[in-house]
Amino acid sequence: MSARITVQNLHKSLLQLCDTMEKQKNYLSQLDGAIGDGDHGINMAKCFRGVKQKLATATPQDIGGMLNLVGSEIMNSIGGASGALYGTLFLSMANGAQAKSSIGLEDLVAMFKAALAGVRAIGKAEAGDKTMLDTLLPAVEGLEKSQKESQNLASALTAFDKAAHNGMESTKDMKAKIGRASRLGDRTLGHLDAGSVSCFYILKAFVNAYDE
Repeated sequence: MSARITVQNLHKSLLQLCDTMEKQKNYLSQLDGAIGDGDHGINMAKCFRGVKQKLATATPQDIGGMLNLVGSEIMNSIGGASGALYGTLFLSMANGAQAKSSIGLEDLVAMFKAALAGVRAIGKAEAGDKTMLDTLLPAVEGLEKSQKESQNLASALTAFDKAAHNGMESTKDMKAKIGRASRLGDRTLGHLDAGSVSCFYILKAFVNAYDE
């Protein structure tokens, strides 16, 4: 059988993601406070606290159902742009994993392309705008490149992880062009975008879900 991410391993990794959001709450809010409202960490910790409760009591039989549960909880937990963007990310991915107890590279590419399209449609951002898209876009492009090169899942996820991390780090040298931070102009230079960091944590969960 070819390498796959199983529903059991993804379930475990998503629970770990919930703990990560809780642990990084102050860090994310500190990043956001430098150029935004300062509540990103609080909001992410709050919604993933709810996600953890749902995941702890549910035993999803398929990946699509589990991702749908996560996305719906995020949408219901926090309002505004964050709830819509992160909820859409998970809900868009869920559509490509319905009734699947495991997923391979082809599934992941399709799921993340759908997530990218959903986030773009909601956020209206482009690469270089200093948003979560600057983490998500290069990661998805890296995953697609790996598929075209017929890499195995482990190698593809390594490239995906590296591209996501580099994308996140690149926001430090960007000027914010969308949202409240855009009003600060050059003052946003030198700061990581909080959304790009929380997005990296989410993408990392899919990397951690693969068990060779």
